[in-house]
Amino acid sequence: MLASPRRPLLVQLVVTRRCNLSCGYCSEYDEVSSPVDVELLERRIDHIAKLGTVVLTLTGGEPLLHPQLDRLVARAASHGMVCTMISNGYPLTKAWIERLNTANLSLLQMSVDNMEPNEFSQKSWSQIGKKLELLKAHARFGVNINAVLGSSNLEQTRQVVQRVKELGFFMTVGLMHDERGQIEPGLLKDDLAMVYQEMQRTSNKTVFHQTGEGWEWDMLQDGSSPFKCRAGGRYLYVDEFGLVNYCSQRRGEPGTDVLAYTADDCAREFYTTKGCEAQCTIGCVRRASAFDGWRAQRGA
Repeated sequence: MLASPRRPLLVQLVVTRRCNLSCGYCSEYDEVSSPVDVELLERRIDHIAKLGTVVLTLTGGEPLLHPQLDRLVARAASHGMVCTMISNGYPLTKAWIERLNTANLSLLQMSVDNMEPNEFSQKSWSQIGKKLELLKAHARFGVNINAVLGSSNLEQTRQVVQRVKELGFFMTVGLMHDERGQIEPGLLKDDLAMVYQEMQRTSNKTVFHQTGEGWEWDMLQDGSSPFKCRAGGRYLYVDEFGLVNYCSQRRGEPGTDVLAYTADDCAREFYTTKGCEAQCTIGCVRRASAFDGWRAQRGA
């Protein structure tokens, strides 16, 4: 059953650690790693499906640097999972869009953080605006644009939101965090809370992205927003080595090979407190955990 604590709702699978960019706020990449072997990734996808996973997100690094990414999307879709991916969009071409259409990608999430590159982010409208126009013209999958608040000043943040609205894409905003997952106000400084409220009111979101919202405002008030974290249960972050992690910032815990991960492991971690819940800014973890906030948890 979907409500069972023994199955994940969302799994993020790293297909390559390498990225073509080097954004100041990101610690989830390197510049040298080779793509993970496609057959090994397919075995991981098969096992993730066997766990009963609902949504599989292919991520990196930059997943479009994996030359057989569409083969991985098709493998996930063949199991009936909703397959999404997270990309900076730089390597995107019309040919890639057609390959992802054919493979049955469900949703692409791209980051557009500012109008021009700066020390925090190179994911800028000036660099990928044309890529978004390609998506508008050719993509048969959904597109969600995410802006990380703090990586641009107030004027440029509003410009990005307006451009996305003109294209008609879904949009979300996130809070920039440091290597410990804690809030980094960046260029917005004291305007961060005001801009967050403004963006939340004006952004068009998918039903999935509307789930679990509200914690950001609590966090911006006093730096704390406790919740019952289901990482390792409802949400798995599987790194390039195939290890299950609580999230990108808690690598090595629990540190089990995904091919050996079981429904019992999901259930154990579902009920385990992690100790960093109150200050967590990892939106995907909170979103996947929101469905089970009504359930008890040991120590919570």
